[in-house]
Amino acid sequence: MNVAQFQQEVRDYAATIGIDKIGFTTAAPFRELKNRLKRQQELGYQSGFEESDIEKRTNPVLLLDQAESIISIAVAYPSKMEHTPKGRKGERRGIFCRASWGLDYHVVLREKLQLLETFMKVRIPSVQCRSMVDTGELVDRAVAERAGIGWSAKNCSIITPEFGSYVYLGEMITNIPFAPDTPMEDECGDCTLCLDACPTGALIQGGQLNAQRCIAFLTQTKQPIPEEFRGEIGNRIYGCDTCQTVCPKNKGKYNMHQEAFQPDPERSKPLLEPILSLSNREFKETYGHMSGSWRGKNPIQRNAVIALAHFKEESAVPTLAKLLKTDGRPMIRSTAAWALGEISCNESRLALEQALATEQDPEVLAEVRQALQIT
Repeated sequence: MNVAQFQQEVRDYAATIGIDKIGFTTAAPFRELKNRLKRQQELGYQSGFEESDIEKRTNPVLLLDQAESIISIAVAYPSKMEHTPKGRKGERRGIFCRASWGLDYHVVLREKLQLLETFMKVRIPSVQCRSMVDTGELVDRAVAERAGIGWSAKNCSIITPEFGSYVYLGEMITNIPFAPDTPMEDECGDCTLCLDACPTGALIQGGQLNAQRCIAFLTQTKQPIPEEFRGEIGNRIYGCDTCQTVCPKNKGKYNMHQEAFQPDPERSKPLLEPILSLSNREFKETYGHMSGSWRGKNPIQRNAVIALAHFKEESAVPTLAKLLKTDGRPMIRSTAAWALGEISCNESRLALEQALATEQDPEVLAEVRQALQIT
């Protein structure tokens, strides 16, 4: 087997199936990353969504016995929405982050990696492969950085010269000894715009994120969002793009060429109130194809309540009052109580006073009392 020739064939084939960028690196352990991950764990900065075994996250041989190389892929997604619907009083809208526009990227990238695996196995039947996207053991960004896809930026994203940081990442461990590509030089320089703009101070320093403070993480949790962060969420109902939109390297990077990720404006920037009455089935039918649906409807509905409070939307008070009175989920009732307090009108106060007399859950009651400013 001529490995160099085969490597070029893999590159060429990847381009034909919509992989925007491909890079190769060795399957050597990620030693520096291991130390960083241990430090993150010690500081309590992890989200909890990651693989907990740091050895598996940093040693590819533990995932594929005869691992020799890792192929890293990047697929660009749009940063711009055409025909963006405008919210207005009485018809307020939320926003899904750009990484949740269009089809779920996990599905799209896994399909591309599967096509790549099949292509390789047809040519070399003995090839071994193990692919992963986002939820696998390896750290996608660390692989992409070492494979020359882009540099690891201060906003904890991989930035590519071609597409900015608006790229999805995936990788494939294989037993083929491909020649490694050269990592890119860091081009962030002394710029700190992403650190300065982070709404909650989640970017501790360049390249270090406290996930527990990150809005992208907070919007995915299944518990009430701590009060200190609610005012910063704005109308975001899934994810956050602030550290990307302020980045100078993303200026002019629109990436409109991937059909699978073209946003449906009414789903990517939806009306808020209709979200609150969706059943599980209706939520799945409407948003199930989007990556932002992976945690189910509860976090999205909670975030929609917070967004209505952000707008001080008085027309939503009857809906919020109904949630506070009848919804079976304490998280939703407590968030609705807070939102009614934020909107602060006669009707919202009446709903809170009624809840004070009937609510049984102590955490919801605490929110009601605080909204009414009762000590």
